[in-house]
Amino acid sequence: MHFPDSDIVLIGSGIMSASLAAMLKRLDPGLSVQVFEVADGIAQESSDGWNNAGTGHAGLCEISYTPAREADGSVKVDRALGIFEQYEHSKQFWSYAVASGMVGDPKSFIHTVPHIGFVHGADGVDFLRDRHAAMVEHHFFRTMELTLDGALIGDWAPLVMEGRDAGPVAATRVVSGTEVNFGDLARELLRWLAAQDRCNIATGHRVVRLRHVGDRWELVVQCVETGETILHRSRFVFVGAGGGSLPLLQTASLPEVAGLGGFPIGGQWLVCDNPVVCDRHDAKVYGTTPPASPSLGAPHLDVRRLDGRRQLMFGPFGSWTTKFLKNSGRWTDLPSSVRYGNITTLLRSAIHNRALVRYLVGQALQSMDHRMAALRGFYPLANPQDWKLIDAGIRVQTIKKEDRGAVYFGTEVFRAAGGSLAALLGASPGASVSVSIALEVIKSCLPQLLHSPDGHARMKQMIPTYDEDLKRSSNAGLFAQSSARAEELLQLDR
Repeated sequence: MHFPDSDIVLIGSGIMSASLAAMLKRLDPGLSVQVFEVADGIAQESSDGWNNAGTGHAGLCEISYTPAREADGSVKVDRALGIFEQYEHSKQFWSYAVASGMVGDPKSFIHTVPHIGFVHGADGVDFLRDRHAAMVEHHFFRTMELTLDGALIGDWAPLVMEGRDAGPVAATRVVSGTEVNFGDLARELLRWLAAQDRCNIATGHRVVRLRHVGDRWELVVQCVETGETILHRSRFVFVGAGGGSLPLLQTASLPEVAGLGGFPIGGQWLVCDNPVVCDRHDAKVYGTTPPASPSLGAPHLDVRRLDGRRQLMFGPFGSWTTKFLKNSGRWTDLPSSVRYGNITTLLRSAIHNRALVRYLVGQALQSMDHRMAALRGFYPLANPQDWKLIDAGIRVQTIKKEDRGAVYFGTEVFRAAGGSLAALLGASPGASVSVSIALEVIKSCLPQLLHSPDGHARMKQMIPTYDEDLKRSSNAGLFAQSSARAEELLQLDR
């Protein structure tokens, strides 16, 4: 095997690497780009449709993005606003990809699905009412509906209300929410990339070591099938390997990595493909986060379109694991990641997060009856014969020394070696904001691509509002115009 040295290397073939690779090649068509993927196919880990909820995360229904009340009793919506704007960047780039022929029919990866936030009980109803009042003040959320009428909620989501005991309920709805198959989108973007000059994608190849030498990175790359290794050199490396990112970063001998640890969290879904049931639910319905669970554990009942069929998913259920990747991971991943520099961080995390560990172990030990009981909180008349349990993807939450053992369930870009290396760490909202993450990598590591007149103009073509603050009230008209254009190209119903 032989792969010519490249300007850009991306490790991993999920939606993060696919977005960044496509954006870089559009910014500078002369770049040489190499993608290495350990699996024998593209986007088979966290980006694959079966391994995530497929929600276009925009803060519309995710109650966890608006935390508990402030001291004055108000509901803070800043995080939801930020995520909404980032998702607008994603929709703009995807619409550009459709218009420019980088990807085909948008219906192959994105659909309009109402996003519903649902609560029951007096406290939940009070909170959702105040959340809605705070959100509809902003132009992003002006179309958000609120109802405390169980009959109307039953019209929006029949399965949620049928058979439910009497009691206070409330729901918000935004009909223009989306469902996204991030795996199919990543595969389309990388198919386009592979057809470009000086670009190559190598599946079945594992990067086993990174070393910074002079102004280049040297990568030791191993063929999974034959065991043969080669040395590949590149000026810039993006590590988008999901759970495999931390072990690979630890081979680079970077001081910034010394204190990093990883906390793997497995997931499972209950899945229904009975058309009689699936045809009656057309929404993504999110609830509140259970006590002691990670923020990505907020339960939700989702309509999905996977493998050419309409499906329903409920979950996620957390599980304890020591693997960092679902398909390509090993049970030794967690113990092998322990180093002298991060052992204190990991021990502090174990002490600080005992409730979380108990939650994950308890989730893994649940019987099907317990899981069905959780489902009936959303779908009271659920029949266990219609549902099966499947494994979802694995998320590795990064633990930093400065956080003193705390685990934060966000997404962040790790930057090192003067900006010649970047890596994606964390989870939610993850794939939905992959375009903004790619833009952040370019701004912080490869700013010269944006500073030239050609680069700026090309980025404006891809993401027309990338250098605007759509959250400002003075930009409400610009938001409406750009959003309508993206949704028209993506064939989304408004």
